[in-house]
Amino acid sequence: MATQASRGDETTPLITPASPTPRPRSRTGTPHLSGGGGGGGGGASKRKSTVLILGSIFFSAILVSLVLRQISNEFRDAPPSHFPPGSDQRGRLHPAFLAKGRRGAVAAENVVCSRIGVDALRDGGSAVDAAVAATLCTGVLNMFSSGIGGGGFMLVRDPTGCNDAKGTTSAGHRDDGTSARGRCASYTSIDFRETGPAAANTTMYEGRMDQARFGGLSVGVPGELRGLQEAHRRWGRLPWKRLVMPSVHLAEQTTVSKELARRLVLFGQFMYDDRAWSDIFVDPATGLLKKEGDTIRRTAYAHTLRAVAERGADALYRGPIADSIVDTVQRRGGILTHADLEAYRTVVGPAVRGDWLGGRRVFTTPAPTSGPILLSMLNVLSLYPSYVAEGATGLNVHRLIESLKFGFAQRTELADPAFMAPEGLARIDEIPTPAEARRVRANITDDATHPLAYYGPKFDIVDDHGTMHLSVVDEHGGAVALTSTVNLIFGSRVLDERTGIILNDEMDDTSTPGVPNAFGLAPSPYNYPEAGKRPLSSTCPTIVEHDDGSVDLVIGGSGGSRIFGSVAQTMLQREWGRDLSDAIEQPRVHHQLLPTMVTAESGYAEKTLNALRGRGHEVLEFDINLAVAEVQAVEASGRGRTRSVRAASDSRKGGIAVAY
Repeated sequence: MATQASRGDETTPLITPASPTPRPRSRTGTPHLSGGGGGGGGGASKRKSTVLILGSIFFSAILVSLVLRQISNEFRDAPPSHFPPGSDQRGRLHPAFLAKGRRGAVAAENVVCSRIGVDALRDGGSAVDAAVAATLCTGVLNMFSSGIGGGGFMLVRDPTGCNDAKGTTSAGHRDDGTSARGRCASYTSIDFRETGPAAANTTMYEGRMDQARFGGLSVGVPGELRGLQEAHRRWGRLPWKRLVMPSVHLAEQTTVSKELARRLVLFGQFMYDDRAWSDIFVDPATGLLKKEGDTIRRTAYAHTLRAVAERGADALYRGPIADSIVDTVQRRGGILTHADLEAYRTVVGPAVRGDWLGGRRVFTTPAPTSGPILLSMLNVLSLYPSYVAEGATGLNVHRLIESLKFGFAQRTELADPAFMAPEGLARIDEIPTPAEARRVRANITDDATHPLAYYGPKFDIVDDHGTMHLSVVDEHGGAVALTSTVNLIFGSRVLDERTGIILNDEMDDTSTPGVPNAFGLAPSPYNYPEAGKRPLSSTCPTIVEHDDGSVDLVIGGSGGSRIFGSVAQTMLQREWGRDLSDAIEQPRVHHQLLPTMVTAESGYAEKTLNALRGRGHEVLEFDINLAVAEVQAVEASGRGRTRSVRAASDSRKGGIAVAY
């Protein structure tokens, strides 16, 4: 019998029969305190001890329940425990999981999409061309995570020009595979996050929070197509239609993948009662949800993509497709209008830049993403001179967790910059600075962790969910890190039957006014729903440069609030000498300030976890196969004939990268 983490009408096994070695659902502890001792102690002393023990048990039970609720929320994006055929442990990966080449690579969460992206590169396409093709493919095959009914963010590296009007510049070097000096790359952030419809308001979900998650009222204005076309307009080389048509053919007919089959088992029960879904995902012969290997046809979606191939993004935002989307959303209780679709615009601007070990530079996306928080964490950890040399010791993992806790406190001050006062904008600018890192570093104590208030959160923690990420490097030094989502699994559960588009539930990432939580923290007014506002996001599409200006690493992840911590840990694992695939596959820890507990994937060194417990951390271990966060990355080194490109996609989500 599997132990379940409840989340309303959905459950995900924490331990399943598929696991060869079931792990305890929770491992909690407190620091060992010496002293006391002696004999009898008397009845009063015994009663006092009993009260203290019961109180400790009660408090621990509350903490565990909070963490399980947090994890169950994250597991909306998680498959059950599963081991590859013929494998007796997760760590034994086929060598193909580390793709190697010399010219370029795509790391997507589905191997078909990685191949489609590389095909675009082979045909002379840019990194942006490959990203467009692979993103549309992911929306067809992994429609539970993303699609043109959603939105996201991307970071683009243009190797050909230093133009501050286009984006943040590197240190004055060109990277065309030879790293010739004298010219430089530019970095541009494209925000194609969903926005609140014009009728959105701060009280729209009071007393009806479920409607922020499912149904028409949860739907934000989708932005994915506008974002992809904006990038293609600036940096695309291949015709737009060439990039869309592979996904048209996949939508016409493909097969259910292992990952989709898992998601259908876990999250597809609602489909039986909705013809728009059941016509696609229920086998008419058996009356059951389709399983791995079954044929799937998304005919209406194929027609929609064909229109997009011919007319571009306008096909979705104006005309019959827009009519159908608006009609469907409004019939399901939503407030989306034609005017909302027509008014949607991407936000194009400079990246945020930081420094990293060995003279490297890190570029990432600005608020409302958590790119500034990632930079802050990296800044803090780089202040420990022996951090890399010592590796993942108990002390260093404690420091990592403390930087995460301060990072989540900082994150409560992030939001859509267009809706922030000058002092709020100044604070956002301050977060990724060396001065802020020194402040945080001075408050990290190596021998103990601290209560929540110590870290200075201003507001309650916002949990976001889901997503997909892909990373691309081309032979000319161009690169793209792109994260897109429909938010929860299968988004809002609103599928427009006439267009085949699955609509997002991104409004669930906003905050709703209400009473403070149990720790006295109120919801962030910065993140209240408003017309045109983009909700806070944990995403952090990131590109790292070598000290000579060439591409070192393109990275990002999926998994809601765990994203930037997973990216940081993968970057650290590379510094500790692991190859890219191994760095991605290593077990990870997480702490998001609330709940006040460390969660650790199974396989994390017990000695390290005990060291954390000794410093006062409550620790909960869970099965790594639940896949609460995944990373996709590409790295490059060398120049000219010695250039090497390596790519890896996280096996937690069944991903395989492709290089050439």
